[in-house]
Amino acid sequence: MEAIIQFFSSFRWQDVVDIGLNSYILFRFYVLFRGTYVFRVLIGLTMLWFFQQIAVYMGLIVTSWVVQGIVAVAALIIVVVFRNEIRTVLQARNLKTILWGFSVGKQAAPIDVIANSAFELAKRRHGALIVIPGGEGTEEHIQGGISWNGDISKEMVLSVFFPDNPVHDGAAVIEGDRITRVGAILPLSRRDDLPSNLGTRHRAALGLSEASDAIVVVVSEERGDVSLAKGSRLRPIVSRGKLAQKIEEHFGTAESESPTATKEKVEIATAAMVSLLFITGFWFSISQGLETLVSFDVPIEYQNRNPNMEIVQASVNSVRLNLSGSGTLIKSTRPEQVRVRLDLASATAGANSFPVTGSNVSLPPGLVLKDVEPQNVVVELDLTVRKDLPIQVDWVGKLPENLLLVDVAVEPNSVAVIGGKRILENISTLFTEKVSLDRLREGSGSLEAALTLQPASLKLAAGGNERVGIKYLTRRRE
Repeated sequence: MEAIIQFFSSFRWQDVVDIGLNSYILFRFYVLFRGTYVFRVLIGLTMLWFFQQIAVYMGLIVTSWVVQGIVAVAALIIVVVFRNEIRTVLQARNLKTILWGFSVGKQAAPIDVIANSAFELAKRRHGALIVIPGGEGTEEHIQGGISWNGDISKEMVLSVFFPDNPVHDGAAVIEGDRITRVGAILPLSRRDDLPSNLGTRHRAALGLSEASDAIVVVVSEERGDVSLAKGSRLRPIVSRGKLAQKIEEHFGTAESESPTATKEKVEIATAAMVSLLFITGFWFSISQGLETLVSFDVPIEYQNRNPNMEIVQASVNSVRLNLSGSGTLIKSTRPEQVRVRLDLASATAGANSFPVTGSNVSLPPGLVLKDVEPQNVVVELDLTVRKDLPIQVDWVGKLPENLLLVDVAVEPNSVAVIGGKRILENISTLFTEKVSLDRLREGSGSLEAALTLQPASLKLAAGGNERVGIKYLTRRRE
């Protein structure tokens, strides 16, 4: 129970969005590619991925690498081999259909007239293509033809597809209760998995139904049968009533749902649930599964320090963080992604103790803080003051035996220093770097030397020079 509570406490709203977004993308892939070879290959790749995860869990190093390579190559093969199917789905549908798939604006048609006409044509063995658009429209997919805009009737349909009619080989487009175009040319399906006995008329029907949400009624003049193309499927229709029912379902005017429509809804709902479960499991395996422990030594960053105060010293400059998470996440974590920040807004002059907790630590999503060493950091602060200090040369070494140092002058002879108040109270003189006496020569001369600021928290005031000039005077010993 404690593990479950800890899991849900680490669950962020970003994780919900992450899972929901990828689940919907996977579900749309199913809706767009179901019934095609692309979908079947994707199912095979998914099974390979499951097999790879099992191999990783069991420690089968070579097997997991081989399967991973196959999956990577197979993804490229899908794009190359099935480019026609992918292009058909992505180019033939508008953006709204790809993202949502809603069909609106369907207008009822004389369904019985279409059904009776189709089966009368089949009885006479007259081939026919009857297009009934959906909500997307078909103008961008249909080429050629003659605008007709005539009232639909059984006699009109039979005359259009009469073998001696010049437009009988094309398709008739029915919108509402009118035939708007005859002799139209439909795009052919580029699928390679269609039976060899399907002719150009059936491939044209499938091509348009794959490219839009229209349905196409096909009458075969060779076999005298009736089929209905919808989406990526071509279904044989055995009776007038069945065809009328399919057209009613297309327009959403059926009085009651058919078993097929109910089955499709169940299939879609199941696909949505499977997509959600799959992405949730995938997310869990990446972010939470196979817990691994790791330690990071992270430098401490200080924030919101009072500008009138400075840090004199701290008990430690870095802390060790013990983290847990999936091996995949830990391997991809860079040191700069893990940060420790201490807020000095409430700090006062003197020693301040700050606990290091999860609120002070910034981690990549999916990693959990287990322990901190040390758990408290002591930071000593002091008020910043300015003080003028005289400069003295720090001589080292020994003068030549025949010389005597008579006079020394430093320019400038003092400098303004900024630092902690308690530190500067104990400092009365600022020294230069060590200057060797054996550099001095007889008579007068000059040297340059850098100032040494001890401790390192001291700094020169604005305009101060880090180097000073040294003038000296020596004479020969008597």
